[in-house]
Amino acid sequence: MNVECTRFKVKEGKSRVVDDWMELLNNRIEEVLLTLQDEKMYVETIFREVVDGDEYLYWYSVQGENGADVTDSQHEIDQLHLAYWEECIDPNYGPVDLNAQVVMIPKYIRRSMGEPIEGGYL
Repeated sequence: MNVECTRFKVKEGKSRVVDDWMELLNNRIEEVLLTLQDEKMYVETIFREVVDGDEYLYWYSVQGENGADVTDSQHEIDQLHLAYWEECIDPNYGPVDLNAQVVMIPKYIRRSMGEPIEGGYL
């Protein structure tokens, strides 16, 4: 299981396009959720922040092993998502992976994800 939180910088002047992107994902959430199965994505959340005038998007995810890569997807919603990504995410600012210190997922939830159970709670 991979638990990640990664920060990406938004290109200058693309804030309104990010609004449209997030609106698209929220409005078509049923399609988005269907694509997560192929990726073995159990949880995916996008956070947004502005710091000193720079805008960032953070992706938090809990994903199973050997899931499909979104770039290989043939789903229309993923193609739209990737087009927004190309337009909005600054490739000159490398992604910043935050370090997970504690992963708190109870055993009963891990079991439902089909994950091996070692120690942990419940």
